[in-house]
Amino acid sequence: MRRNGGQLLVECLTALGAKKAFGVPGESYLAVLDALYDTRGQFDYVLCRNEGGAGFMAAAYGKLTGDPGICMVTRGPGATNASIGVHTAMQDSAPMILLVGQVGTDMKGREAFQEVDYKAVFGTLAKWAVEIDQVERIPEIISRAWLTAISGRPGPVVIALPEDMLTSLTDAEPLKGPLSIEEPLPSPASVDKARSLLANAKRPLILYGGCNWKGEGTAPLQRFAEASDIPVVSVFRYQDQFDNNSPVFCGEAGVGMSPPKRLISEADVILAINNRFGENSTEGYTLLDVPSPKQTLIHVHGSDLEIGKIYRPALAIQSGPNAFVAALDALDPIKGEWADWRKEGRASYEAGFDLPDLPSPVDMGKVCAWLRDTLPEDVIVTNGAGNFAIWSGKFLKYGPEARLLAPQSGAMGYGLPAAIAAKLVEPEKTVVCFAGDGDFQMNCTELATALQAGAQPIVLILNNGTYGTIRAHQERNYPARVSGTDMVSPDFPALAKAYGFHGERVETTEDFAPAFERALASRTGAVLDLNISAEVLTPRQTLSQMRENALKAGK
Repeated sequence: MRRNGGQLLVECLTALGAKKAFGVPGESYLAVLDALYDTRGQFDYVLCRNEGGAGFMAAAYGKLTGDPGICMVTRGPGATNASIGVHTAMQDSAPMILLVGQVGTDMKGREAFQEVDYKAVFGTLAKWAVEIDQVERIPEIISRAWLTAISGRPGPVVIALPEDMLTSLTDAEPLKGPLSIEEPLPSPASVDKARSLLANAKRPLILYGGCNWKGEGTAPLQRFAEASDIPVVSVFRYQDQFDNNSPVFCGEAGVGMSPPKRLISEADVILAINNRFGENSTEGYTLLDVPSPKQTLIHVHGSDLEIGKIYRPALAIQSGPNAFVAALDALDPIKGEWADWRKEGRASYEAGFDLPDLPSPVDMGKVCAWLRDTLPEDVIVTNGAGNFAIWSGKFLKYGPEARLLAPQSGAMGYGLPAAIAAKLVEPEKTVVCFAGDGDFQMNCTELATALQAGAQPIVLILNNGTYGTIRAHQERNYPARVSGTDMVSPDFPALAKAYGFHGERVETTEDFAPAFERALASRTGAVLDLNISAEVLTPRQTLSQMRENALKAGK
């Protein structure tokens, strides 16, 4: 059977197990759009309003499911808009495939309309960037792209698709079925050595990260850590991958960390599993010395490119996280004299939830306390970037069934697209997006995508009238000189209703619980506009206090 490149591409993706493609249409890949006409109900195209939103949805889909999130955009502006999703997927270590229409092969190199050299532009942004110039090679390259996206350290792949290649006919056969890749296994000797190093420690610590936990996930790690009474810390924005109710869980090493900072800096042995050592989880690479940490470091990762990239480990183990923790769980637990060390870490984590009354009409400390008692165990929480994200990141607890989709890249505008993607994957689950007023307006038009796709989450807008993170930096460094951070926003409930959502303004803390109950009952999702004072840029220091401290310091 002869088929064109668009049909062959879609058949290959369908065989691999692709179920959703997020995108904005373009004339450069009409043959692909035409082929998707025949896969509705099996492999669906989710029409987005901006390629940036589509990229975020694909990145979030990959993070949530472990399968590559598929994004389809047109050449030039479509690809550059979508690049924010590629960057986010890379920093999140989330599998994603961005398919980009390209000018015809007969026009390449002439700066044709919307022409971009995608291998040059995305070469350092993605895990792999490639262009398919011969239609017969579609199965080969799509297969490789899928495996590249999910293997080692998962990440995004960008594939350029010349328009004439997509319309060319071929006898090439599509892929016949899904692909799977087994994780690299640790040797028994390496697992024994890791256990021995932990057993000889005085202050051991387990640090984990990554989204590619499968099957039991971190449950075997939890069993081993609890039986051995070793404290466990997540890297930035991956606290949902371990039961936060466990007595060994001691918080997230990220922006504004408290107990994890002390645990990392004072530990003598650190077992790091599946994490890249990012800036936020190391407090600017200061908690461990570069390149040789004072702590005895055991680094376990599926990719050899991550091991030793920044820190020289005392023991390097190339292994998938699931395989390693299964092997670790099979060993006898460790008995050591670090019970007080673990208890102190846990107590500090628990104490972090205690807050004074906050000077804001809606007190987010009280709101989050209520949400901790109210949200279902399998809730999916999303957020973008801004000071508001501290509430979903530090003041909720994630049990074994809950998920958090939040960008390690610090990308504003991620939360709403991520919530829409989550609602498409898990339509029966409660999905709650935390957004700032500035963050929400980065991609608020995707409410139309949610309406059209029937994937309408609950959105909480923490509306304080300012770009809070930058305002905080201003007050600390240039006190009382506010520039470019105050904003005027639309009537968010009216905007929500225009997009078919339930919309409400929440003026006081007491108003929140009944408003959220109405949001839960709404069949069309909800947007709750929360009246937050700009004074409460952080939970424990007001804007005025920041300014006063900076002025006293002579800034």
